[in-house]
Amino acid sequence: MAEQNANQIADWNGQSGERWVANQARLDAMLAVFGKAAIEAAAPVMGERVLDVGCGAGASSLALAALVGAEGRVLGVDISAPLIGRARALAPQDSTALFLVADASSAKLPEGEFDILFSRFGVMFFDDPAGAFAHMRRALKPGGRVSFVCWRGVTENDWMRLPMGAIKGIVPSTAQPDSEAPGSFSFGDKGRVARILTAAGFTDISIAPLNASIPFGEGGTRDAAIEDAVEMAFEVGPLSRVLADQSNDIRARASAAVRAAFSGQPGERSVMIGGAAWIVMARNPAS
Repeated sequence: MAEQNANQIADWNGQSGERWVANQARLDAMLAVFGKAAIEAAAPVMGERVLDVGCGAGASSLALAALVGAEGRVLGVDISAPLIGRARALAPQDSTALFLVADASSAKLPEGEFDILFSRFGVMFFDDPAGAFAHMRRALKPGGRVSFVCWRGVTENDWMRLPMGAIKGIVPSTAQPDSEAPGSFSFGDKGRVARILTAAGFTDISIAPLNASIPFGEGGTRDAAIEDAVEMAFEVGPLSRVLADQSNDIRARASAAVRAAFSGQPGERSVMIGGAAWIVMARNPAS
């Protein structure tokens, strides 16, 4: 039997992980408003213990650690060794956050240990999401709570919609992936998210939309910000895969089209784009 999440593990320990590390500061700025909202929904208090799933370079883990204090504990778990390495490098010496390279869907986690299961865009990549959440639920205390943020649909998120729309007619179209296949938008259907959590044994499920204007790329001038947005789209978005085998001419035309798409967005030091997510909450039954 193939290893669960094998494709994701290979990708995030290879090209995707390396590109996220290289663009970590810009990506954390882009995602900050969503992480803040999910943390506010989790409402951590001093002394609580938090499991941060798919913690990436650790921004949410460090923010949570500051809220639960020295008496609390935050364990950030991610399948990507490059990202965990970055998280450890960024963590202040006095931070109580700990980081572990592991697959949270199967790793041996302490049972009944955590008050909160948290994630900022880290739970949409499991091959078997219901099984993954059932496994992670066992690490929660009875009555423990879940708070995570995940993307809504492709058409609602400009970081995907704008560049991919811009290259239509330039790059030959490819088959659309299964909307429920592991990936950034696999939790776009809130009904599916509710079914996954219910099957995993959670109760009191609530799923609320969050829309935000978010910065994409950065620069000292508007032109520099637009150039940076184009570069980031090519480095950490789907464009790198779509354009991998294309000619230099097609790549140049695609770059110009993406630049034009971003030029139509507001912003001076960053290109401001629309982002759409779900804030998901649930509870582990008390008994």
